[in-house]
Amino acid sequence: MVNQDRLAQTFMSLVQIDSISKQEAAVCAEIRKILSELGAEIVTDNAGERIGGNAGNLIAKFAGNVNAPPLLLNAHTDTVEPGRNIKPVFKDGVFTSQGDTILGADDKSAVAILIEVMRILKEKNLPHGPIELVLTVCEEVGLQGAKNMDFSLISAKSGYALDATDTEGIVTRAPAANKFQIRVHGKDAHAGAAPEKGINAIVLASKAIAGLDIGRIDSETTCNIGIIEGGMATNIVPALVTVKGEVRSHDPQKLKAVTHRILSAFRSVVENYAPRTEDGLPRLEIDLEDDFSHTNIPDDHPVVKMAQQAADNLGRNMIPKITGGGADANIFFSKGIIVGVLGTGMRDMHTTRENIRLEDMVHAAELVSEIIRLHAMEA
Repeated sequence: MVNQDRLAQTFMSLVQIDSISKQEAAVCAEIRKILSELGAEIVTDNAGERIGGNAGNLIAKFAGNVNAPPLLLNAHTDTVEPGRNIKPVFKDGVFTSQGDTILGADDKSAVAILIEVMRILKEKNLPHGPIELVLTVCEEVGLQGAKNMDFSLISAKSGYALDATDTEGIVTRAPAANKFQIRVHGKDAHAGAAPEKGINAIVLASKAIAGLDIGRIDSETTCNIGIIEGGMATNIVPALVTVKGEVRSHDPQKLKAVTHRILSAFRSVVENYAPRTEDGLPRLEIDLEDDFSHTNIPDDHPVVKMAQQAADNLGRNMIPKITGGGADANIFFSKGIIVGVLGTGMRDMHTTRENIRLEDMVHAAELVSEIIRLHAMEA
């Protein structure tokens, strides 16, 4: 039922349209044109304006021919660098780039798959309930599109996102995350003539970091210091250093505890420094951001069971999976919309080695089509 050649052509066409985060207008215009021709009622929210981008989230609604609750299907339209002037290559059933850019399968494989599924529904006049395609912007820069979504435009309470690798897995558990930015203020001085008059901010930050457990904390929790910026020259005692990092955990209490330990380590080093200057140096500034909440879908939830039944009908497996990453599904979950994450087969994302098999994309399209059929039957 899936038109493989058409799916391949749609995908290759989409990846050749530049859509770096905050610059998705061109690809959104093309997607809007395609979905309008398929009969969708399309609205775009103002997320782009709120986050400094040139396009908002695109919500395409297809009226059902069966009385059923709306079903949400999600993908994101933005890609990472190097993602300009992509030239896709299709050889031996596998899509790659020419090797100097990403491919853009993350997540345009999902967009192409959803377009193909909607084409199938229309051509075959297949039974389906109302479907809401929610195509977000700026997912790759902190789920900003979903975070700034106008949720009044969405009526669905459950559905699926296509934003993973495994075509026989459904992500049901994803961690919550905190982001932090810590600025340690010291005091500048000539590093050769009068270093004792300075307070080395880099040294203070290093002492705090040295006492931390970084990386895998336990099976549910990770943390990372990802960016350190500071100093002006080797002959100047650095007066400021900025440290950026994150904590992730499937357990909200562990997330809170590890975040507290990290921030406390910096506070302790700064507060215990002696002698302090008259203007209160060294001192600390901390910005803590609740980046996204966790997802935890029970294995017996209808979203999971329906995906498993659809896979079984196709002679395949569908296994609930745990991930350490975040997706738009995390934001939907926090808004009371239960969204499982399905795979399209994309591999080596965010690298110039990114690739995807057409066969995997076909399998994903078949699975989504079967889910839609089951959703209509159950209603």
